[in-house]
Amino acid sequence: METSPTTRSFPTRLLLLTLLAGLLTGTAVTLYVLSTEGLTHLLFFGNPLSTYDTLPVWYLYAVPTVAILIVNRLIALDPTVREYGVAEIAQAVEEKRYTVTLRGLILKIFASVLSLASGFNVGNEGPSAAIGAMIAHKLNALFHLPRRFVTLLISIGASSGIAAVFVSPVTGITFALENIAAPFLERLVGPIILGAAVAFGVANQFLEPLVFHYSTGRRFDYDYLLASLLFLPVMIVTLGLYLILKKRLLALLDWLMHRRLGRWRNLFFALIGGATVGTLLHLAPIAAFSGHQMVAALINGQIHISLLLILTVVLLRILGTVIAIYANAVGGLFLPLMSIGALVGYGYGEALNLYGGFAVHSYAFAAIGAAVFMGVVMRLPLTAVVLALEITYDYNIIVPTAVTVVLSGYLMNRIFGIEKLTADSPTSLEKTTFRKPNNKDSQ
Repeated sequence: METSPTTRSFPTRLLLLTLLAGLLTGTAVTLYVLSTEGLTHLLFFGNPLSTYDTLPVWYLYAVPTVAILIVNRLIALDPTVREYGVAEIAQAVEEKRYTVTLRGLILKIFASVLSLASGFNVGNEGPSAAIGAMIAHKLNALFHLPRRFVTLLISIGASSGIAAVFVSPVTGITFALENIAAPFLERLVGPIILGAAVAFGVANQFLEPLVFHYSTGRRFDYDYLLASLLFLPVMIVTLGLYLILKKRLLALLDWLMHRRLGRWRNLFFALIGGATVGTLLHLAPIAAFSGHQMVAALINGQIHISLLLILTVVLLRILGTVIAIYANAVGGLFLPLMSIGALVGYGYGEALNLYGGFAVHSYAFAAIGAAVFMGVVMRLPLTAVVLALEITYDYNIIVPTAVTVVLSGYLMNRIFGIEKLTADSPTSLEKTTFRKPNNKDSQ
């Protein structure tokens, strides 16, 4: 059967679209991240981790409260401002109910920048993926490609956004493949790789990646084997605490507020969110914001935190992350979840050194914990392993991460019945249900 010229032209047009999507996404995400950093320094008169003790206490509470009220107002004006997952974008496009306007995109970016800069425990990877997906969708409309390419194009845009914001091309590729691009893996993975690589090339000129300075590469130290196995129950307990707090306590609070406050529910949680972030900034500013700086410092051994402070910050970040979800802060969960895992891993390493007689490096378990916690909660084990690989290039990190994320993920799913999260959306967490495993689960 002879192929028409129009059909033969699709691969070329697809490659051109991929290059353009990568360039535009890399540029847009870079501007988005730099705008967030600039607004953070503007609101807190410098680096908030250094200036918080020079600012009035009322100001630390006022900044996040006013910011989240503005974000909720923007969401009321345009519901598309609220963050949602890339898979949901693709499904909406397939069902012909997905629309995005330049105004909506600008409002979404502004709401996310305001949420992040004011100290809420959300990350910038969710909006970055959404920005890439939206750019790809608009380019698709411009190039008039067939509908069978829609999900692929969304994958290209989303992976480009993740690659740019993490300055990690392989992580972006894996993120897209593990979420929504599996059907295209065999024959159309090239455009996804190309888009992520181009976006990485742009972002790498302006943004700093997470770098693990202690990598020993391919040398695997079996002295860490027992310590790595003992880390499994520690992660299971922490994951259980996070899931119980997220689902049970705040769901109950949400139910009570619906009954008593009704339409004032969002206002109530916005005020609670502002108060929570203000408290974090006042008591432990390292527990606020996305957690990028904290993860980078922990996995590189640049800071020392006592066990008591680690426990306090872990609880505060769990609370802050969950409150941010209900307060409608616009952002992703990769970095907030990684920061919780990094703290738990670092604390575990410190405890082994002090009380267990193990000569291990705390920063190694900080790297393992960061990848595992994100991978289990978001049901992205492959992305977790690749993230550990691309950050550390160290088998002593990669292998324990792979084992821990699979085993703890399996046990968490059996205990809590975690349903697949749609990649990066805080609001998608509200859809997570805890169900009793059925027969299919055990097959």
